Amino acid sequence: FIDPSSPNLLAPQLEEFLPAAPRGFRAHMPGAKLKYDWEVKVANAAYEEARQAHDKLHAERQVIRAIARIAYDKNVANLEETARHHNDHVDELERNFKQGDAGAVVEYLTTVLARMTLPCDIDEMPRVAFSPESRQVVIELELPRIDVVPRVREYKYVKTRDEITESAMPSTERSAIYTSLVSQLTLQAIHVTLRSDIYEIIETVVLNGHVHTIDRRTGQKIHPCLVTVRTTRDRFSEIDLGQVDPIECLKGLNASISKSPSELLPVRPILEFNMVDPRFVSESDVLTTLDTRPNLMDLTPSEFESLITNLFEKMGLETKLTQASRDGGVDCVAHDLRPIFGGKVVIQAKRYKNTVGVSAVRDLFGTMQNEGATKGILVTTSGYGKASYEFASGKPLELIDGSNLLYLLHEHAEIDARIVMPEDWEDPSPFQ
Repeated sequence: FIDPSSPNLLAPQLEEFLPAAPRGFRAHMPGAKLKYDWEVKVANAAYEEARQAHDKLHAERQVIRAIARIAYDKNVANLEETARHHNDHVDELERNFKQGDAGAVVEYLTTVLARMTLPCDIDEMPRVAFSPESRQVVIELELPRIDVVPRVREYKYVKTRDEITESAMPSTERSAIYTSLVSQLTLQAIHVTLRSDIYEIIETVVLNGHVHTIDRRTGQKIHPCLVTVRTTRDRFSEIDLGQVDPIECLKGLNASISKSPSELLPVRPILEFNMVDPRFVSESDVLTTLDTRPNLMDLTPSEFESLITNLFEKMGLETKLTQASRDGGVDCVAHDLRPIFGGKVVIQAKRYKNTVGVSAVRDLFGTMQNEGATKGILVTTSGYGKASYEFASGKPLELIDGSNLLYLLHEHAEIDARIVMPEDWEDPSPFQ
């Protein structure tokens, strides 16, 4: 039997069946010719049977090939369509990324960071948020647990006893290795983020490194933040990662690193990921006319002042308004009543459409020093640039942009608001 799908289906040849003609002495034997003629007749019959079988198999093969070709062409068409959709999506993603579209930036960076080399498999995908107003990306990176660092320092083979012995790694050494690992992964993630942004859409990176683990005291699942850092493209580009000590490098970037990552001692994130609220509504949103949430830009100055004052009171501060701000925002002095961590706080709020300049951050710092305050908070409906974040780095200043403000209003004052700029809105001049 010959498989009709076989590529070596050759037609039979008559010569393969015919007997050899008698020669010499055999040719002259009685009955030799009759015997040869009979063998030729049998050979012709066998050849005809083989030819008909071949034709049948060939026809079956043609049917199989035709069916296979239809399936192949359909599969090729599906693959080409899939590739076309994929390429169209990539082209659209690149166009939107170049325009600073938040969704495109988030999708692209999530893909890039998910491919980052890690010392172990981590199921949790990195979370990414992007604020076009500040050109700031916020990353929540899942870190490996300390289990990734071996408990055994070395193994030795003892020939006399024909056995392998092991020596445990001291807990202090294991903890130091884990702290270094956390620091290295943090720097790697920032490096990958900025290097992959070939259009330099991102100016500032905030990264919070968390770990999913179990609290050994309670047995409950926890997700502590072990490292948090904010840096700008310009500042990070000055670092030679091949020559630095990872921990010292992060300290130089004013990062907060857990005093003992192995003990899961958390740090407070510079910016909570959830504060980068996706509900920030832009002017181009066609559904804004159907949105019943109050627009912060429609409030009167006094209403806006009351709103901000109420917010920080809900957050536990005792607030007191000062003289009216020249830019229509809020200037107030508040007091954090917590022992040790509390103190005097200066709060300024600016309803701006455009990015708040670094001069406003400098002014806040000056006001804070003049007031003898322990902290300054600047709130805006727009965003901040890299110069503002660079100036605030390492200082007791907190910069809250529009999306952060929406989140805080929702979480602490139970107010669902939006920010939509009127067409005729003009930011007040700082010299007014």
